[in-house]
Amino acid sequence: MARQLRIHHIVTKDQPGELCIHAICGSNPDGTHWTLTRDQAVSQIEDKVSAFYIERSGGKRFDVIVAFDRRANKYLKTIPDREYSNELLFLPNCLHFTHTQNSRSLGAGACGRITLP
Repeated sequence: MARQLRIHHIVTKDQPGELCIHAICGSNPDGTHWTLTRDQAVSQIEDKVSAFYIERSGGKRFDVIVAFDRRANKYLKTIPDREYSNELLFLPNCLHFTHTQNSRSLGAGACGRITLP
């Protein structure tokens, strides 16, 4: 069975009209910080190693899935609800020290762009 990991933050790169999620972040039970690049998270979901979710106010849970953009790039998104198609976009950007030091390494690979309205 896949381990359940809650996503608390995302690492993004803004581009005109688009938002790229490069990595996801959370906390381990011992309080230490974890980060996975988008590609690592996609692999873990597809290999059933990990299942990711976010939790909004009131305890509402949204499971994260792998989706394809119109260019067939894989990206992460939540299962759509009635209000929004991707709750991941509303998470705060992670300001952990690791991302400010290694931001170039997180930008490698296909972007998996999400076009904003």
